[in-house]
Amino acid sequence: MVVGDASLDIDTLVVGAGPGGYVAAIRAAQLGQKVLIVDKSELGGVCLNRGCIPSKALISAAHQYESAKHADAFGISVENVKVDFSKTQEFKNSVVKKMTQGVGGLLKGNKVEVFNGEVMFINENEARVFNEYEAPRYRFKHCILATGSRPIELKPFPFGGRILSSTEALELQEIPESLVVIGGGYIGAELGQMLSKFGTKVTIIEGMDTVLPGFDKDMTRLVAKSMEKTGIEIVTNAKAESAVQTDKNVTVKYSVNGESKEITADYLLVTVGRRPNTDGELGLDLAGVELDDRGLVKVDHQGRTSNPKIFAIGDIVPGLALAHKASYEGKVAAEAIAGLPSVVDYKAIPSVVFTDPECSSVGLTEKDAKEKGIKVKSGKFPFAANGRATSLNQPDGFMKLVANAENDLVIGAQIVGIEASNLITEIALAIEMGATLEDISLTIHAHPTLGEIAMEAAEVVEGKPIHIISR
Repeated sequence: MVVGDASLDIDTLVVGAGPGGYVAAIRAAQLGQKVLIVDKSELGGVCLNRGCIPSKALISAAHQYESAKHADAFGISVENVKVDFSKTQEFKNSVVKKMTQGVGGLLKGNKVEVFNGEVMFINENEARVFNEYEAPRYRFKHCILATGSRPIELKPFPFGGRILSSTEALELQEIPESLVVIGGGYIGAELGQMLSKFGTKVTIIEGMDTVLPGFDKDMTRLVAKSMEKTGIEIVTNAKAESAVQTDKNVTVKYSVNGESKEITADYLLVTVGRRPNTDGELGLDLAGVELDDRGLVKVDHQGRTSNPKIFAIGDIVPGLALAHKASYEGKVAAEAIAGLPSVVDYKAIPSVVFTDPECSSVGLTEKDAKEKGIKVKSGKFPFAANGRATSLNQPDGFMKLVANAENDLVIGAQIVGIEASNLITEIALAIEMGATLEDISLTIHAHPTLGEIAMEAAEVVEGKPIHIISR
């Protein structure tokens, strides 16, 4: 490495090695670019190390524990079911290690140079990358910003001690007896329900009138019902106001319809959203990169910023903060740098929540479509009428399919139920390909599978369902 003011030349500098950054780096290298990727933390970013992957590992463990306790429905008696949470954490950590090592192997295999450190822009096409040992300077032809986001910290609830962000919640070494969650969005709902299944008494304080406010209420109603079965108390239309912690617990004051209340628990988990990592000493102003009033980077249809040499992707640009969105945008940016005509198109980007039951959505809802002036028709098919769902003892849920009434093109779907996270992919593909209801209903789906629900839902919208009575 060169230390000092002499600049090294690089084709593409990627800042951030999360699911957006490392994917962008690999695609750029595949397209013949000399690539350097820089991240101050672990490869894989928040998603692989402190978000998506570790949370799903713990959620899976919670499902296993709950299934063992309630196996009597299948005629199976299991006695003295116990949790060794230290081993559960070991399992989670092993999953994370495998995934991050895999990312390292992929970068190496694609000849991407990796630097563990930080980036500070000097001007529009030069940056200093540095750590405690070295500080080389690079002149880049192009750069892809993928710095991600961090949990929003509220002034009345500063992180530390018994006030947790999602990061600390995933690192708990024992199952708490009680937990208060501020924010019933996807992170609060997932982690709250996971700990509830392990035996924690959970209270969710949500400002809106339902948990998971971004989803249809007929979906969130099923999730709330499931949560309440495991003992979760959901307080809606509530405003959290302050917290006082000791070395043993934390007391939260909140109000509902003007009435003051308080609750004491072992821990307080604050999950009210995430903030883009565009501040600090990154030096985006020196690079000529413009931000909007929310701190998000302004980009065009290929991810290009106000500096045409620099692209931005993931949580730091407008849109949903989703790992798969970041990966998709990373490929588009890398291809745009290579001169390909790739552009960002979000019409078929799925949203998934790993609650129990799972929720997923893609494309337009009926409400969205009507607001756009699109005449629609829709239909629901219940999981209870599906043989596979019933044999799994998971009959709760439905798929709602939305189509354009004028040409039968599939334009959206909402699913709540077991494996909704996987089932949504077929509908995303249908929307992407411009498939019609008939394309789905005439596709032979294997029996008995959950996948048949898509075929059955299409038949419901067409007005000719087989396994439910049309009304």
